[in-house]
Amino acid sequence: MSIRGSGRIFKQKDSRFLGCAYYVRGKEIRQSTGETDPAKARQFLKNKLNEVGADKIGARRFVPPAQENVKVGELLNALEADCRLRGIFSPQVQSKLKFIREYFSGWRAIEVTGVSVDTFITKMKDATYKVSTINRHTGILRQAFKLAVKRKMFSAVPDIRNLSEAGNERHGFFGDTEFKAVEDALPEYLRDFARFAYLTGWRKSEIASLRWEDLDGDVIRLRGVNSKNGEGRQVPLGGALAELIERRKAAQPVKKGDTVMLSAFIFHLHGEQVGDFRKAWWRACCSAQLGQFVCDKCKQPVSGHRCESCSADAYYQGRLFHDLRRTSVRNMVRAGVPERVAMDVSGHKTRSIFDRYNIVNETDLREAMERTQTYLDGGTSKRPIVMPERKDGEKAERSSQNGKEAARNLA
Repeated sequence: MSIRGSGRIFKQKDSRFLGCAYYVRGKEIRQSTGETDPAKARQFLKNKLNEVGADKIGARRFVPPAQENVKVGELLNALEADCRLRGIFSPQVQSKLKFIREYFSGWRAIEVTGVSVDTFITKMKDATYKVSTINRHTGILRQAFKLAVKRKMFSAVPDIRNLSEAGNERHGFFGDTEFKAVEDALPEYLRDFARFAYLTGWRKSEIASLRWEDLDGDVIRLRGVNSKNGEGRQVPLGGALAELIERRKAAQPVKKGDTVMLSAFIFHLHGEQVGDFRKAWWRACCSAQLGQFVCDKCKQPVSGHRCESCSADAYYQGRLFHDLRRTSVRNMVRAGVPERVAMDVSGHKTRSIFDRYNIVNETDLREAMERTQTYLDGGTSKRPIVMPERKDGEKAERSSQNGKEAARNLA
């Protein structure tokens, strides 16, 4: 039995169910209809041909039979294994994977559509999650589908929207006094760690990866494999950085029992690589009055991780460790460091992202208005520059020279 030019129904060997065959992008697909009645089997085939037709016009991607029962959990497991293999698995990734697993528990991958993801986003917004947090979660889901397509576990990535984060940039900065207050409240093993971030603008994971073998004379070199953008960079040691490294050299010996060993990591905790220290950071910021815990239910400040009144969990609000990166960028620019050099130090690959970090604050604006007012009051008036008259013959020649000079400056 066949549907002319499209597919056919046939008797399967060693099965009471009828099978069907049809073509998708030139490849024959065979599968069981799960039916013994020829009329119902033909209807099953017609439904499959409708799916093939929708695939041809781009209305809906065709999902092969072998992929129909692939679960979202399988895709997330594959992504987790990939992150671990590449050395980029972190507590943050683990937390997001857990959240997505719980929501999409039992879902088949074909059930995840643009509409169902929008519902997921809406529920997160209703639960007062920030736009940036929502985008990080949907980004993990998108990565899982992309990896599945690459590995041929699944055939298509659903339409997963990315919400606009315009106006959502953080504006957290540290003044020198504020940073010193937090630094003093940190555990001893984190003080130089934070100071290094304050001076260089390097990311937390990059600093934690530094080993003594990365120290080359008076230069610290970050390996590309440990850099977020995949490109290595370096920073020369001098002044406060040189003093910091000397302190780290003194802290390199670690006593374990009756044995003294040398830590392989420049920044370490009992000789081991520094791991997640968010709670220690939160406590230090709260101690410096730059952060607080807020009850998730009462929305009132509390003294710890749990509300004394309703026993609900509390969340942290305040300065983040990543704010040190933003602070370092602004300090370098204010100190007159060329922006290209500041980008090389901090590791910003694109100008657009660098500009988001080099954000002015109220003090910058106030200083700008004061300078403007001083100028208008005549405090810094400058005499206008008077250009000497030129002959017509010199005009074209000097114009050409100025044009070449401008081109060299742009280059």
